[in-house]
Amino acid sequence: MALKTPEEFIESIRGRKLRIFMNGKRIEDILDHPITRTVVEANKASYAWALDPETKEIMSTISPLINEPINRYTHVCQSVEDLVAKANAGCFTAENLGTCIYRCVGLDTFHSLWSTTWEMDHKLGTSYFPRFLEYLKYVQKNDLAVAGALTEPRGPRDKKLLDWPDPYLSLKVVEKKSDGIVVRGCKINISGAYASHEVVVLPQMAHYPGEEDYAVAFAIPTDTEGLTYICQYTPYSAEREQAEDIYELGNPVFGERETSMIVFDNVFVPWERVFSCGEVEYAGKFVEKFARTHRMTCGGTCKVGFMNIIVGACKLLQEYKGLTKARHINDEILEMVVMKETARACGLAAANLGKEDPPGSGVFLPDEVMGNISKLNVCHYFWRVMELAGDIGGGLVVTMPSIRELKNPETKEYVKEYLSFGSSAGAEKIMRLTKLLQNWTAGLHGVGTYHGAGPIMAQKIMLGRAVTYDKEVALVKKILNIQD
Repeated sequence: MALKTPEEFIESIRGRKLRIFMNGKRIEDILDHPITRTVVEANKASYAWALDPETKEIMSTISPLINEPINRYTHVCQSVEDLVAKANAGCFTAENLGTCIYRCVGLDTFHSLWSTTWEMDHKLGTSYFPRFLEYLKYVQKNDLAVAGALTEPRGPRDKKLLDWPDPYLSLKVVEKKSDGIVVRGCKINISGAYASHEVVVLPQMAHYPGEEDYAVAFAIPTDTEGLTYICQYTPYSAEREQAEDIYELGNPVFGERETSMIVFDNVFVPWERVFSCGEVEYAGKFVEKFARTHRMTCGGTCKVGFMNIIVGACKLLQEYKGLTKARHINDEILEMVVMKETARACGLAAANLGKEDPPGSGVFLPDEVMGNISKLNVCHYFWRVMELAGDIGGGLVVTMPSIRELKNPETKEYVKEYLSFGSSAGAEKIMRLTKLLQNWTAGLHGVGTYHGAGPIMAQKIMLGRAVTYDKEVALVKKILNIQD
């Protein structure tokens, strides 16, 4: 079985004993809780799309490892065409979910693991790569949803890791046994792990001699003993908890991007699931190759899908309010289109310029320069798109009464009259559109866009390392006949 049905996915995560907390309370069942259920529904959709005749070309492919159809989110790219298909799938899922496809980070860790373990084995004589391939085959054969975890709390930035007051602010190996390792620490800002089958852990940063216990990469089931999930809780979470009808909300079915901090309290990891342990010189490479893949994902695909939603909402609201001839609104929407298509072009350029890395490994990674540029651009573009959408939506984006007032016998006639703006579309449609724009412009997405796949300075640092000016300098010397 290489492709699960949506129903099989639900059954596969039912009854797990997760230790999960939100808003100071224990969650007993993620399938029943209104907030955690949104993550379940987002992952469930990826299973449906892989089987749907209309979308399976986007969301499935044939695995060369097991020679069966698999979900796109378990497939490691092995050609430029794969990278382009990955980019297209990322945009598709984002614009249909309006939130994370929680399998994308796990997929991007696979690319890093494939590339880095192959290189380690060839240079160090280790045997991590075949171990990783066996794990990947297991994931593909069972169509598992896999989350990824890199970000850590970390200690004072002006001190070296070994001088931090708490040695567990970065995930650490505390014991090595004959059958595996024991780790302790925490990963933060982790998207959707509790509704996945597995979580893959990579280092967050480069490590150096003396820090071998921190240079660790592995995969474990999300219900492994010793894991605790402490979930985000925002005003949008509270709103969803008390909603009588999910269509009162800005993203009714799939909600906000849900994350948690994952605490590893002396968690045991079998050796067959350990992909690096102590190889400090490769810790940074895990991070770099993950970021190279994930920045194309964030910058050139998922945020493009989100911007498609925002543009569509603005255009529809413009129509409902009789503003189709308003020149400034047409200019603002066109500006949004230019930005989202520029971001999409950068993402596709990163895919089309991708290369096998390392040569001979079989894994293709996006172009490092264009991948970082796509993410750097979208950090700025997305704020601007939200600004424009807020202008088009008007003050009502943040002042609108609850949609429940349409069911209140004492207020519904007022709301119907005054919030229809004289439109035949009616108040309810306008209010739902306005609520959607509130979800984007007054919600969590701006900061999420800045920091997802690394903040702006991370892209600038990587570009500073990757960009050379030899070609440009040589061109000028040639034009001016300058010879050194």
